[in-house]
Amino acid sequence: MGTMSEDSEPARHRNYSKPLGIRFVEHINKSALSFKTYQAIVLIVTFLAYASYHAARKTTSIVKSALDPNETSDLGLKFSPFQTSYLHSWILGSGWAPFNGTDGTALLGDIDVAFLSVYAMGMYFSGHIGDRKNLRYFLTVGMVGTGLFTSLFGVGYWGNIHVFYYYLIVQMVAGLFQSTGWPSVVAVVGNWFGKRKRGLIMGIWNAHTSVGNITGSLVASALLKYGWGWSMVVPGLMIAFVGMVVFLFLPVSPDSVGADVDEDDVSSPKKSGEEVSVPLLRSRSETDNNEDKAVGFIEAWKIPGVAPFALCLFFAKLVAYTFLYWLPFYITHTAIGGKYFSSGTAGNLSTLFDVGGVVGGILAGYISDHLNARAITAASFMYCTIPALFLYRMYGSVSLTVNICLLLVAGMFVNGPYALITTAVSADLGTHSSLKGNSRALATVTAIIDGTGSIGAAIGPLLTGYISETSWNCVFIMLMASALVAGLLLTRLVVAEVAAKIDHSRSQGGAAPRSPSAALEA
Repeated sequence: MGTMSEDSEPARHRNYSKPLGIRFVEHINKSALSFKTYQAIVLIVTFLAYASYHAARKTTSIVKSALDPNETSDLGLKFSPFQTSYLHSWILGSGWAPFNGTDGTALLGDIDVAFLSVYAMGMYFSGHIGDRKNLRYFLTVGMVGTGLFTSLFGVGYWGNIHVFYYYLIVQMVAGLFQSTGWPSVVAVVGNWFGKRKRGLIMGIWNAHTSVGNITGSLVASALLKYGWGWSMVVPGLMIAFVGMVVFLFLPVSPDSVGADVDEDDVSSPKKSGEEVSVPLLRSRSETDNNEDKAVGFIEAWKIPGVAPFALCLFFAKLVAYTFLYWLPFYITHTAIGGKYFSSGTAGNLSTLFDVGGVVGGILAGYISDHLNARAITAASFMYCTIPALFLYRMYGSVSLTVNICLLLVAGMFVNGPYALITTAVSADLGTHSSLKGNSRALATVTAIIDGTGSIGAAIGPLLTGYISETSWNCVFIMLMASALVAGLLLTRLVVAEVAAKIDHSRSQGGAAPRSPSAALEA
């Protein structure tokens, strides 16, 4: 037993908020967990949590081809009505009413935009609530709810439900529960990790997005042959199970479990020629006046850098989510090496986009840490996305090998800035110096940035549902234009970072360079 002191009462009180799983582990070990152990638990549990969110989200894109076996031909290859009908039956089956009609593609686009619109709107409220409630409970409810309504979509298969509004409403409610995830996990990770190497750490951690997409694709594709309902129900049960793991093991902050904070882990020491950053977590005496008051929605928008990065993410997620929801469909409807692939094979092939995304997220995080330039890194990746998309559309059909290579490259450039902005940038801005040490802005700032991005994520798949009926070339033109605008929106921040680099170079270490946010405030 530890020694009693004047702090024993607060410590005993904090112990009541420890997750049951943590208390059980400490009981077995006969000792409290170290700060490093808590950090490891946070990274693992939040990784699994958001991977399961994306696995559940990805399933819709996999079952899309089974629901709507519309036009199979592309790139000028023509088939007779008899041949097309035969190909549909052989590759995808007869489809599922009401999505197998002439307007089936548009209906699927409506489902996507309904889900993502509610997701985007819910994100703003989730961030507001997340900064004011226990994130462990909030995240658990969101995951169990997501699992329930993802499964209900699949129940339509066994229930022989062909009412469009059933699927629409189920997806909208699922989107509302899905919105609880991102603000919560970023806030929890932000509570445990400081700015030092945050880009690299969160870039690696952000692989959960791609791992979730890959897992969802593989599981849904493997189960598709047993009936598309299984492709929805199993991922739904998976996220509900992980939600229970979150409830049992996730420590939301060092204070909530009475952990001894290691200052080296939550703040960045001053390096030669570098500006001293505001520590992510200050001592209780420094932040008492700030931590008790959560930052308001409008106040969070006014934090330097939030608006341009949020608007950039609007267009970046428009591109990323168009691929997330439509890539398997695009592959099944495009001849690659002169032949078409089944929906299951297309789903497996689409995972390579996410493999490239893992590399892109880690690379963007590492580069931004090394250069100390988030905006330059994000903008550069967005500009490189343009030729990557062009090459994939023009030459992706040459052969399977070429398609794989170009898909990996496209995934790297598309998901790199998306991952950087939604993780390290959000955490940086959520602990901006203008907040004076207030750590209760993380979920709100994250929700603003990702919520704004999610509006673009809703618009992209919606437009694709209609534009693709005319031409996939037009879809890719839309995506390339979006990538260009995303890069241009960061111009002011890029100029500020370049100016800071030039000032530092001229000073030759004699003066600290300005941070982009400091340049904007000047």
